[in-house]
Amino acid sequence: MAKKGILLINLGSPRSTAVEDVKEYLDEFLMDEKVIDYRWIFRALLVQGIILKTRPAKSAEAYKTVWTDEGSPLIVITKKIQKKLQNKVDIPVEIGMRYAEPSIETGIRNLVEKGVTEIVLFPLYPQYAMSTTETVIEKAEEVRKKKFPGVRINYVQPFYNRDLYTDCLAESIREKLPENFDALLFSYHGVPERHIYKTDPTKTCNMNDCCSKDSHPSHAFCYRHQCFNTTDRVIRKLGLPKSKVIVSFQSRLGKDKWIEPYTDHTLETIPEKG
Repeated sequence: MAKKGILLINLGSPRSTAVEDVKEYLDEFLMDEKVIDYRWIFRALLVQGIILKTRPAKSAEAYKTVWTDEGSPLIVITKKIQKKLQNKVDIPVEIGMRYAEPSIETGIRNLVEKGVTEIVLFPLYPQYAMSTTETVIEKAEEVRKKKFPGVRINYVQPFYNRDLYTDCLAESIREKLPENFDALLFSYHGVPERHIYKTDPTKTCNMNDCCSKDSHPSHAFCYRHQCFNTTDRVIRKLGLPKSKVIVSFQSRLGKDKWIEPYTDHTLETIPEKG
């Protein structure tokens, strides 16, 4: 009988706030073709020829503002999730990061060393995206085939519409939401529009009204729809009117068209609406 184990996957973090560590992390992250999906030569020119010349120092300063005595908040929080889950199950639980350490390979190896032959790999991304879930699965399969061919991996599907997730979101908002408020903004990380089209195997997404439909062939792989769906489920649990809720997308990079509405533009228009 196969021995099972769980591998929790998150994005990753630099080893420290040192500029060189941040540069190494950004190089691995931004050179992933699932993140910046240009041809390799153009991606290298952009990342290694431009971004890595200035961004690491600025990012290092930003990391310093959130870094804790225990280290990177993302790593620390992921380890806390690992510990809590380990206390609930009787099979090994490890963590792996898509970028930097502990890597996906390290996580798989740690499980294999404990005798695990069947892994439940759990990407901690609620919504599906090319630059998150898809690159994790691709990397895990690459590592498995090269280093651990005898291991079987089963992948947990996105959980954007699961009550256990949306209940937690609703409760965290309820604790902070004042009785009287003008607007509640849900700002999700954005992705380029072309990523949505690339991940749609049905080729039916039109980036228009399909995201708001109850059912559409492209929804299983549409990050934008899944963000709107999560929001709808949360506000129903909170009993909020849709007129007070706004959804937008932040952190776009470059001049390519990203999914809309943009958070910075949205923030500029909110005061005009009173």
